[in-house]
Amino acid sequence: MNSSTLQIFLAMAGYMLIVIGIGIFYAKRANKSSEDYFIGGRSLGPWVAAMSAEASDMSGWLLMGLPGVAYWCGIADAAWTAIGLAIGTYVNWLIVAKRLRRYSTVAGNAITIPEFFSNRFHEKKNIIMTLSAVFILIFFTVYASSCFVTCGKLFSTLFGYSYHSMLIVGALFVVFYTFLGGFLAESVSDFMQAVVMIIALVTVLVTGTVHAGGLDAVIANAQAIPGYLSLTSMATPITDADGVQQVVNGVAQFGEPTKYGLLTILSTMSWGLGYFGIPQVLLRFMAIRKTSELKKSRRIATVWVIISLFAAVAIGVIGRAIFPTEANLLTSGGAENVFINLSQFLLPALLAGVVMAGILAATISSSDSYLLIASSAFAKNIYEKSPKATALYKKLTKKDADDKSVMWISRIALTIISVIGVAVAWDEDSVIFDIVSFAWSGFGATFGPLVLFSLFWKRTSYPGAIAGMVSGAATVFIWKLALKPLGGVFGIYELMPAFLVSCLFIVVVSLLTKKPSKEIEEEFEMAKSGVIEE
Repeated sequence: MNSSTLQIFLAMAGYMLIVIGIGIFYAKRANKSSEDYFIGGRSLGPWVAAMSAEASDMSGWLLMGLPGVAYWCGIADAAWTAIGLAIGTYVNWLIVAKRLRRYSTVAGNAITIPEFFSNRFHEKKNIIMTLSAVFILIFFTVYASSCFVTCGKLFSTLFGYSYHSMLIVGALFVVFYTFLGGFLAESVSDFMQAVVMIIALVTVLVTGTVHAGGLDAVIANAQAIPGYLSLTSMATPITDADGVQQVVNGVAQFGEPTKYGLLTILSTMSWGLGYFGIPQVLLRFMAIRKTSELKKSRRIATVWVIISLFAAVAIGVIGRAIFPTEANLLTSGGAENVFINLSQFLLPALLAGVVMAGILAATISSSDSYLLIASSAFAKNIYEKSPKATALYKKLTKKDADDKSVMWISRIALTIISVIGVAVAWDEDSVIFDIVSFAWSGFGATFGPLVLFSLFWKRTSYPGAIAGMVSGAATVFIWKLALKPLGGVFGIYELMPAFLVSCLFIVVVSLLTKKPSKEIEEEFEMAKSGVIEE
């Protein structure tokens, strides 16, 4: 390990020690009860709620996946995704946050998303709770794997060790940290990580622009690539059989640009719809201490997202100007290293280490959220509600299944989920953007429509809720695996059609089935009117 690499390592190690210190500080409080462990006792302030929501949402995808897409094929795909996400962030904080905070309290003081759905419809057999917990387990395992891919790529690129060994090291650190502090530690550290992430992005953006010769030089380089700066077409790298972009006389080769039509634009912008169903963001709405503070949170979150997304897309374009033919960037998966390459090249080693900590920050802030929510889905919504499971626990431990056992079961589940996530991430050619896009569409279509209809349509029925959830999830899989490979109109992002299908099923089935009970309607009106304010 040379001097430069050692400095980067020390800067990142120092950051990791700070994160662990936060976990230790909040560990005692986190272990008081499952409510403290899973939702922080509903005590988040506006800054922590906003910044932790966005940091946990964006993950390493923001610093590696999005710049990689912009570097590889131009701004169209990346920019329309970013625009959709920015709009979705604002609208979600504007219309969902306050109502969900109220309704989750009214509906039996629910502390997880499955529990909210179950309490909202007064279900007796826990069908919604179990289904939603299972879908959370599936999609968050995929999500966690994307974070582990980020760790593997980051550490192997920086320190030269194998991808697989670094994948395991990163996963172990994340699991240890999530074990330690729970939701509150996660949220507070996510606030710090959001600050690190935005500083890292802006630093690389500014220094990269200067090194490339200024904004005019960056734009001129991008304009020389067919379709690269267009919002209605995509650049098309010419690749060999192994997916490596061809380089002739020191020039990266591109073919004719691919058309990026209106339908594709709309489907790409539908990334914003995903916010309505993303559990780690919805939990921040439920955990904020006062609804009166949500306005400030909305402004903070929106500004952070706009700056961060713009910087991430721009960094990909700057990377094309500075590293047009860099060997480790000449595949779609390798292009996701552009932020790392720029940081190492542009910055002094110690500062580069701090910026690299931005990637680590993004990864940790997301993966601990994913693992905590997935494990809580199992412990709170499957184990705790199952008489057979609690009886088995008592038989094995000679103790009753109490609140503490729920937290321990969640930690066991967390470990198992992490192992599966590592297995999914084992392929070092995995593309972070692709993994995240699938999990995002899964959550957006499975939970997004149901969240909106549960909060804003009193007529939503219990069968309608089940139908909407199942149809949304099923459409994501069918569209992604069976229809999308057909191309043409089926080539659009699966979130948009799956979201619409889920909405249709909720409305049709609700209207064809018995209306909700008087008690459910009264709770709906209480949440709507704000009779119960925190």
